[in-house]
This record gives sequence, structure tokens and C-alpha cells, in this order.
Amino acid sequence: MQIKINKLPQSIVEIEGELEAEAFESYYSKALKLIGENIEIDGFRKGKAPEAIILSKVPEIKILEEMAELALAEHYPKILEDNKIDAISRPEIMITKLARNNALGFKIKTAVLPEVKMADYKKIAKEIIGGLTDEEKNTNITEEEIEKVILDIRTSRAPKVEAKEGEEEKVLEPVLPEFNDEFVQAMGPFENIADFKTKISDNMKLEKENNIKEKTRIKIIEKIIEKSEMDVPEILIESETNKILQRMESDITQMGMKFEDYLKHLKKTDADLRADFRKDAEQRSKLSLVLNEIAKIENLKPEEVDVEHEVEHILEHYKDADPERARAHTENVLTNEKVFQFLENQK
Repeated sequence: MQIKINKLPQSIVEIEGELEAEAFESYYSKALKLIGENIEIDGFRKGKAPEAIILSKVPEIKILEEMAELALAEHYPKILEDNKIDAISRPEIMITKLARNNALGFKIKTAVLPEVKMADYKKIAKEIIGGLTDEEKNTNITEEEIEKVILDIRTSRAPKVEAKEGEEEKVLEPVLPEFNDEFVQAMGPFENIADFKTKISDNMKLEKENNIKEKTRIKIIEKIIEKSEMDVPEILIESETNKILQRMESDITQMGMKFEDYLKHLKKTDADLRADFRKDAEQRSKLSLVLNEIAKIENLKPEEVDVEHEVEHILEHYKDADPERARAHTENVLTNEKVFQFLENQK
């Protein structure tokens, strides 16, 4: 097979090639058999008509098209593998030469993972982590913050009583429950007020640490994306847009509304929303590409035991989940976490 690879804009690859005549002709019998199995001819059971009868009823072009489909279905994956093409879309196939005892000519276009010119992600991560101020890194919990949480909890558990204001107006005023050992013990496994405050403080500290980690990760990855160069394929942006809209529709439906009614309320169409979310979808696409590239360069992979454990957990809670998709999702999430941990260690 003769193959020529043409790189087009927007991360599209065109594969131009010819399958030699002898190789193409080898698909004739199989193509005729498949056509015969699916054609209905008067006087014969389906799939039982003799070859001569089938040939008299089926135009040659139909046989040739079936041959081409069989040939490319077998050879296309090999072309991708041999030429290290990371296809991410369904191929657009155009047949350029189609005749018996001749080479099969074709052109195939497909979107591919784009080349990413990575910024110095190690340097960027190191600079951002090293540049965090003491205030940004502060995870200390003050007594005032603890008291505010306690007040919020007491307020949420306060019974409402009626109080007269003037002669006619009635105002609901909360009566805060007394904050004592009995109160905290009724809320959970707390020994006393001191134990409650300690555990509340620990939880608040953990939440602060997680917020700092999340903000730092966002700073690092946004700077890496900004300094890297990539030509994002339209299919990736479209895919991310679909995910955003699907999540939005799911949220609206769970609130008891119809998505169509929600769009009417907003006075927007599906196309309007797609335009609104395009920038976010493009940024998400770049994030995915950058994380994937760093993982590839640094050979970052999750442990198999962690993947299996998480997939098992997903399948237990979502009985209808597809195991292969659950695994792909898990590998992606755990790999991304490995990448972020790698960047956080650039100190």
C-alpha cells in the first residue's frame, strides 16, 4: 500500500493512498457473500441465492463499494498504527479510484491530537509555588472563625418564637440554644465543647488547605496553558461543549424543569448556549491536552491497583455504568492527579 500523509490546519490529517490491485481484488468474494446474505431475491431464501443470480441482480458498483468498505475497515487501523496517528474523530473517507482489477484509491481525513509546544511547566510550577505569600499559605484557624461557625450552627438549630413589636406587628425571632456539652454531644461523636472546637478547627484547617491547593493548581495550569502553543481541533471543543450542556440539562431536569422551558425563559437557543460556552470549552480542551502531554513526557501513570479499586467502587454505586467507560474515566482522573502532584513537587 502506498501512503502519503498531509497535515492540514486545525489538527486535521489527510491520508492519501492506494491499495494495490491484487490486494483490493482479494475482497471480491467476501463482498459478494455479504451482499448475498442480505439481499432478497424472488424464488430464493435470503442468503441462499447462487452467485450467478446475485451478480445478475446487483450492480457492479455496489460490489465495488462493499469491497472498498471491507478493505479500508481492515487497513485503516493499521495505517494509524504504522504512521503513529492519534486519530480522535470518525474518518471522512473519499474514494478516488474504484474499479475491478485496479488499485483502490482513497483519501481519508481525520482530526488528530494536536502537537503541543509545551511551556517550561516545571519552571512555571516552581515560580508560582515559590511566589505564594504567607497570607496565601496561611491555614491557621482563629478563635473568631470558630465562634462564627458555632453561631451559624446554633442559629440553624434555633426554634422560632413569635414576638410582638408594637401593638400589631409580629416578628419571628430565633432563640439560640445554649451552647454546652449536651448540645455538642447531640450533634455527633463529641465528648465536650473542647473536643467539638478541636474537631471543628481541624476540619476548617483541612478545608483551607484544600482551597489553597485548588487555587495553586489553577494558577499553575492556567499559566502553563497560556505559555504553551497548540492548535485545538474543533471536535475537542465540540465535545467539551456537549459535556457542559449535558451537565446543565441534567441539573435543570433534577430541579423539576424541562430544559426546553428553561431555554425559553432565558430567551436563548441551543446554538446561543454553545456560543456562550465556547470559550470555556476551548479552555477545558487545552487543559486536557496539556495534562495529557505532561503525563506522556514524564511517564506518569496511576497504579493498576488504584484503578481497579476505583472502577469497582463506581460499578458498585452505578449498576448501569459501562465498565470500559468507567475504567477510561478513572484512568484519566487518576493520571491528572498524578500530574498535579508532580507539578506541586517542583519546589
